[in-house]
Amino acid sequence: MNPNMFYLLASILFSIGLIGLVSRKNLFVLYMSIELMLSSVSLILATLSKVLGDANGSVMGLLIIGVIAAEAAVFLAMIVNLYRAKRTLDSDAFNSLREGAFND
Repeated sequence: MNPNMFYLLASILFSIGLIGLVSRKNLFVLYMSIELMLSSVSLILATLSKVLGDANGSVMGLLIIGVIAAEAAVFLAMIVNLYRAKRTLDSDAFNSLREGAFND
């Protein structure tokens, strides 16, 4: 297959993730947008690895997948705790948590 199709797919996925990151306020949607952007970077690295015949891109892609898995555990635990504290997933509602930490 033509690697340009993979580059195009990765850039479309990255753009969708960036638009979701900029335009949404829900923490879960923000998390999914970040994951989509990281996955598109992994796709570009794997494609470059195949085109150049070098395994370094694939190794970096696997490393990114490992980071995504670790990030998922931490970020989802944070979302659950923040939801228990505020009963909402709107990112604007959590500014009071930051401001309250400095007042104590």
